[in-house]
Amino acid sequence: MATRAAHKRLTREYATLSRSPPEYITAHPSESNILEWHYILTGPPGTPYEHGQYWGTLVFPPDYPFAPPAIRMHTPSGRFRCSERLCLSISDFHPKSFNPAWEVSTILLGVLSFMTSEEMTTGSVSATEAERKAFASRTRWWNSTGGGSTKRTLAGQPAEPQTRQSGGRTGFGAIKAGDGGQRFKEHWPEEDEENWRWMETERIDPQTGRSLILQQQAQKQEAAAAADKSEASATNGRRAVADAAPPSWLSKNKWYIVAAALFAYVLAARALGDQK
Repeated sequence: MATRAAHKRLTREYATLSRSPPEYITAHPSESNILEWHYILTGPPGTPYEHGQYWGTLVFPPDYPFAPPAIRMHTPSGRFRCSERLCLSISDFHPKSFNPAWEVSTILLGVLSFMTSEEMTTGSVSATEAERKAFASRTRWWNSTGGGSTKRTLAGQPAEPQTRQSGGRTGFGAIKAGDGGQRFKEHWPEEDEENWRWMETERIDPQTGRSLILQQQAQKQEAAAAADKSEASATNGRRAVADAAPPSWLSKNKWYIVAAALFAYVLAARALGDQK
């Protein structure tokens, strides 16, 4: 439970963030616990995370601001391990280095700055730029579907059974894996609806995160290729049957026919010569 000082400080900081949020950063406390904050970092332009929607939590100690929060990111990014505490100078890994003058906005700007660097620490991972861009393109889908564990489908799409298993937590403030996107929707209802509108418009499969349009095109191409292969097999089969068919009487006896024709010609020529 937060001390009065911590509650007052966090309430004031939320008011400040609401009036003037830093660029690429949105954050608010949980309605049930002011010590648990949820944030979204939007990937800055010119980085592998551009347009990505990175959701995470800050869990503050009861005596904040005299101790730092635990920092986690739940959305796969290719930069951090999902839902694991990050070892940063502004996190609970280094309480002695935390400055009480730092605010929530300072902390989140630090997370964003570290994310766009290549420095390694506990909770960070290595990935290629292409891999991070691929993660960025799937962040909105991942947040609102729980990584594809949702049972919700798009309009006109047949329902799919839920096959993913729910995972465990990694401490207070971590997000349960495979929840179908319920926790994200709980804390970010407007963003969740926007994400679903985007999936509807782009026809993104909620269970796989892949384009249904591209899947349909691929299926048509596979069907056409299979039909072409079947037709080629049938044509080759007909040729094989034709090649294997027994020769006709004419083809078997053509040389006898030619000899008979020549013999008849000779006889005819002799008969005409005798008449003369």
